[in-house]
Amino acid sequence: MKAPLDDRIAVDLTRLDPEGEVLEGEADIIDLEETYVHPFGGVRYRLRAQAFGTELLVRGHLEQDFELVCSRCGKDFDTTIAVDDFAESYEINEKMQEIVLTSDARDAIILNLPSYPVCDEACPGIELKVQKPLDDRWSALDSVVTEEERSQENGES
Repeated sequence: MKAPLDDRIAVDLTRLDPEGEVLEGEADIIDLEETYVHPFGGVRYRLRAQAFGTELLVRGHLEQDFELVCSRCGKDFDTTIAVDDFAESYEINEKMQEIVLTSDARDAIILNLPSYPVCDEACPGIELKVQKPLDDRWSALDSVVTEEERSQENGES
């Protein structure tokens, strides 16, 4: 059985190494209730946190798996949204015990979701089916030849 995921990402300032430290893990922090966007698994993160006086700098990588609906063909597909340049700065003081990164990490992932997701760049989209008109009276127009077509048939220019 897989261990439950954390429901937040936080930096414990009371034990933070002065040289900084790497935070790694997976947290279930994306809770979208969208029809066409379904996260699965958790946000995988590898972040480096380091204090500089009264500032905490957190940089690193985030990624989350999603099931999306292709905006061209309408089929479901899986993709991974990655944020390689996550960077946030927090003001800290000696009275603070921790900084919670959950909201900023969640926002970074959501902001990187595509506006118009496509399952494949070569996706042709929805197959159009040409239907015959229900009214056969219009088919009589198929045999009508215009003056321009008649002159082309006769070799006139």
